[in-house]
Amino acid sequence: MTGDKTVHAGSGGRYLPQTDGMVPAISSSTMLDESHRRCVSYGLSETARPDFSPIGRSDISLLVEQNRVLHTHALPVMETLYEQIVNTHNMVVLTDANGMIVDALGDDDFLEKANRVALQPGVNWSEEGKGTNAIGTAIVEKKPTLVHASQHYLVSNHFLTCSAAPIFSHQGKLIGVLDVTGDQRSFHQHTMALVRMSAQMIENQLFSAAFDDGITLHFHSRPEFIGTLMEGIASFTPSGRFLSANRIGLVQLGLPLPALQAHTFSSLFGMPVSALFDHYRTASPSLLTMCLHNGVRVHARAELRRSSMVFQNVSHAQPEAAQARPPEQPRNAAARRLSSLHYLNTGDTQMQRLIDKVGKVLGRDISILITGETGTGKDLLAQAIHNDSPRAGGPFVAVNCASIPETLIESELFGYEDGAFTGARKKGSVGKILQANGGTLFLDEIGDMPVSLQARLLRVLQERVVLPLGSSKSIPVNVAVICATNRNLRDMIARSAFREDLYYRLNGLVVKLPPLRERTDLEIVVNRLLLAESEGQPHKVSAEVMRMFKQHNWPGNFRQLSNLLRTAVVMLGEGEAEIGIEHLPDDFLEDLNAVAHQETAENIERVVNRASTLEDVEATVISRSLKAHGGNVSATARALGVSRNTIYRKMPQSPV
Repeated sequence: MTGDKTVHAGSGGRYLPQTDGMVPAISSSTMLDESHRRCVSYGLSETARPDFSPIGRSDISLLVEQNRVLHTHALPVMETLYEQIVNTHNMVVLTDANGMIVDALGDDDFLEKANRVALQPGVNWSEEGKGTNAIGTAIVEKKPTLVHASQHYLVSNHFLTCSAAPIFSHQGKLIGVLDVTGDQRSFHQHTMALVRMSAQMIENQLFSAAFDDGITLHFHSRPEFIGTLMEGIASFTPSGRFLSANRIGLVQLGLPLPALQAHTFSSLFGMPVSALFDHYRTASPSLLTMCLHNGVRVHARAELRRSSMVFQNVSHAQPEAAQARPPEQPRNAAARRLSSLHYLNTGDTQMQRLIDKVGKVLGRDISILITGETGTGKDLLAQAIHNDSPRAGGPFVAVNCASIPETLIESELFGYEDGAFTGARKKGSVGKILQANGGTLFLDEIGDMPVSLQARLLRVLQERVVLPLGSSKSIPVNVAVICATNRNLRDMIARSAFREDLYYRLNGLVVKLPPLRERTDLEIVVNRLLLAESEGQPHKVSAEVMRMFKQHNWPGNFRQLSNLLRTAVVMLGEGEAEIGIEHLPDDFLEDLNAVAHQETAENIERVVNRASTLEDVEATVISRSLKAHGGNVSATARALGVSRNTIYRKMPQSPV
């Protein structure tokens, strides 16, 4: 549709001029016209003021809990989408299958307008209650929907432009809606495409999480589309029985989901599942080329998920120990998906440069060494690298080399056969390296690995084989390696405490995580940690507490900050949403006061050297202490060890 007018698909089919001279690529007039007719049947009046009151706080908590899986996988995608539209007078909204808002992210300048129509968690935006709108209409039509300005049924919503896409489960069931809503003057023709792509990304992540035990195949007729949103995804049991496929996979397979339930991997792709296992026994398996049942040739990459799958099919020569060990409990897939490189990029320039470097080596078989102080999040970065890599569907196995006794670390890493040593488990044990086959091995505190084992690890990395204790047969293994340490490995090499050849094998890319005190994104970090700790509740820290956070040195870095916020959230009373000083643990306040005392003593010494009278010294010290404590007289008095009256009496008359 083009021109300077657009159809207002109401009951009268009226034509209204566009306010900005641009006609959006809207949903079909027929679809919107049918929606308006439904609104009439609901008994809605175009000029009515609907009920915008949200449900209670406890009900919102229940809503988030009921949609926990959807919300967990959608949140990182919502944040990514929001960063693409930030400062455009828009907001990103996630609803459940009934149109109830579960979460929302938005520009501050638009939120005030959005509050007029309650675009916030706990408000229902179904057609029955809010008339024609992108969320409610997308739910009814089960297809992406754009509703712009006067196309909304209710006059009160005419200032909005909304683009929504439904989100479906792996069973084809509607489970939610992703929406971008903004001021109708800020309409952009690309918004709908961004929303549809983001909804598809959420669906693919939900699909991957739903099938954590079996074979997941990524396929497309063009190899460059593998690993993109254009790929088809299908899951099968270890024996090859078809389980499900994503929406693009269904299109490529050319059959509806019910018809596919009778198929197997072999009948769909013309290859026995055993041939798939044979292909992935090689150290660096390439893309597969297969022929679909309809004759179309496709390229594919398979993920053999969970330890039991990987162990059974690494090699025919694999020892009984590897086959007999019961599978590990699956990791929390939802928590795993929360961690991504984009999620960790919160505005700090140092982190931006680090993430840019890491992004360039993903999937290129380059080892990564992460350095930094304790508590800076080396484990989170390692998990994010894995999640964003082509190995994301494979296992992520973390080993803390400092926490395993030296006498056990060899068997833990390399595994062992029955009777390999006194006290060995019957039927043996599969080591951590084999558990990571097809995925990523994260060696934390690599500087604490005994020198005697470093040579064996080097052999694994160079030859891609593992020799379990007590075995004479080497097992091929295909792993990506990420290491982390808070030690100076070069100094250790100089002291012969770390092998130089292993160091140069591990440091393909070395990145250093900055300590929290050097980062410029503290407020964003605090808000994200609060969101994670408070399970979606609108908690925040007071301005005074944020000033204190910025003054602290955070010797424990993110680990310390996360623990502090977790405690503070628990200390909040019923109905409280803001963390104040009274909610902070005593040890934190004591540390802060100790730093303030030290700074005050140093200031006094500097001032005494310059001041001409005692009164000058007192006035200057009080002035500086007040400034350091944000004008808080009580905090200043505590830091100086005097009464509040003394501060009031001696404080400078001019503004601090």
